[in-house]
Amino acid sequence: MERMWGGRRLESRFGKKLPPNARIGESWEIVDREEAQSVVRNGAMRGKTLHELWTQDREEVFGEAPKTAREARALPKRFPLLVKLLDAQEQLSLQVHPTGKIAAKFGSEPKTEFWYVAAADDKAELFVGLRKQTARGEFKNALESGTAAELVHTIRAKAGDAMFLPAGRLHTIGAGNLLVEIQQNSDTTYRVFDWNRLDENGKARELHVDQALQCIDFNDCEPQLVKPKGELLVKHKLFEIQKWKLDKPREVAPSGQFAIVFCLSGSLGCADADLAPGEFFLVPVSLQDRQLKPLSEGTNLMRVTIPR
Repeated sequence: MERMWGGRRLESRFGKKLPPNARIGESWEIVDREEAQSVVRNGAMRGKTLHELWTQDREEVFGEAPKTAREARALPKRFPLLVKLLDAQEQLSLQVHPTGKIAAKFGSEPKTEFWYVAAADDKAELFVGLRKQTARGEFKNALESGTAAELVHTIRAKAGDAMFLPAGRLHTIGAGNLLVEIQQNSDTTYRVFDWNRLDENGKARELHVDQALQCIDFNDCEPQLVKPKGELLVKHKLFEIQKWKLDKPREVAPSGQFAIVFCLSGSLGCADADLAPGEFFLVPVSLQDRQLKPLSEGTNLMRVTIPR
């Protein structure tokens, strides 16, 4: 995905084949959206989209075929997660995503997400939450005077850091960050401040101030980085994310549970598929050989599952 703030590190760091002279900010790796689809690369289901797997092969791949019409209606119509790589060569706009309640009001989509810092420049920062409790009117005045940045909490980022971002948390990614993003399957973003930047035509970028002011949690002050509990980075009703150092074969997930795997460093294999840094695969519940095997020293991975 071409973005004005993107760069070329998805190619230089992770070997993605990028179009020439384009600023690529996002790579949608596991995606089931109307405008974009992951497609099975090989095997018996080669060519099927993720949406087709979700709707036609759910029990074989995901292990949760609905037993009744009521259960079928309760399940999401699309695969519930969207997994991306983000390359922020420049700072993104300050933004927020809505909760389910507010998304319903606006006819949009809720979005809670998680960041893992794969690489960061020396002075790279994450902007998350507010420095102190701030009234909505005070924040609006700061937007109008161009001083909103002074109210935002900042954290110096380094490789290996992680941040959980519930819907309603004011945030953005500073320049020099390369992130893994695991999120609700949503593409709703309300931009509230763009650092007083103008484009090449001297125009300010479109903002969504009214919607954003209704979404921001103004009591969300000085949020901290995730503190890992062993291998566990975060466990939420939407996703569970672990980071593993893979120095011997290991089952990817218990029987009956699918998993998404991302290779951070080294290389690994599972059945007849290998992963290099920057690559993902989805392990279906029906796979018999569920062992992840390190293929080189220093293999580290992220494993994403959806809690039952």
